[in-house]
Amino acid sequence: MPLHRALNAYLRHITIERGLSEHSIAAYRRDLNAYVDWLRERGIEATEGITQAIVAEFIGERSAADPPPAATSLARLQSSVRGWHRFLAREGIEEDDPTGRMRPPKTPQRLPKALTIEQVERLLAAPSPEDPMGIRDRALLELLYATGARVSEAVSLDVDDLSYGDVLRLRGKGDKERIVPVGSYARAAVDAYLTRVRPGLAAKGRATARLFLGARGAPLSRQSAWLIIRAAAEKAQITSEVSPHTLRHSFATHLLQGGADVRVVQELLGHASVATTQIYTHVSVDTLRDVYATSHPRAT
Repeated sequence: MPLHRALNAYLRHITIERGLSEHSIAAYRRDLNAYVDWLRERGIEATEGITQAIVAEFIGERSAADPPPAATSLARLQSSVRGWHRFLAREGIEEDDPTGRMRPPKTPQRLPKALTIEQVERLLAAPSPEDPMGIRDRALLELLYATGARVSEAVSLDVDDLSYGDVLRLRGKGDKERIVPVGSYARAAVDAYLTRVRPGLAAKGRATARLFLGARGAPLSRQSAWLIIRAAAEKAQITSEVSPHTLRHSFATHLLQGGADVRVVQELLGHASVATTQIYTHVSVDTLRDVYATSHPRAT
């Protein structure tokens, strides 16, 4: 099959049948476009011309690039290539999968960075309670920390998603839904936003069911949410890097430090595998070491 047709078929598959997020689809498209361009430079215009040796050459060249790619980027690239070839073999487009014996590169396990509880409190208190945008920003930050939602999940919320009392319906990766409790602080902050700010913002733009709106009444974007978090971190004088995922990491870490079961945290985060959630248990080990070092008579 011609490369462009095979690639389009796979992108339709991951979009419609697997329901991946726009961010994931964009990453697959970017990786595979680079792969297809590389194949065409070598005179390969159809999938039947791709062999195991060719795939290995492509990955080898990318690994030896100067500067070298990050291990996570290389792993994602290899995963994209493997996913495409597995799809072609499974659908009968090609007889063999040239990546069948390929082993994914080992990526170093990086512990997620979490804020302390005191830092979180400063971050949440940073937006001005007198400013309409500050009220909105406080509601967003409180909700992210209270639920562990991804920033993409938070900005995709509709007002009706809050109509379940003290729980919230989130739509995660693959459009999978989960129900997460919402604490009283977050609920109060969101109620203040809904009552005092959102009606005015909604009147400025087209009718939308989205919960969080921008200054002109349009749905809040992921990029805008990132800027809100960064501005709050600067105002709170938090010197460590704070990203949209930081509050999600802090949510999980603080739950585990408070005694929550890892499988409960897995459910709250929407992780498909508990192995993904267990990385947060390593963060709690740091706390155990600190307690041991200060409490045991022969620790040092």
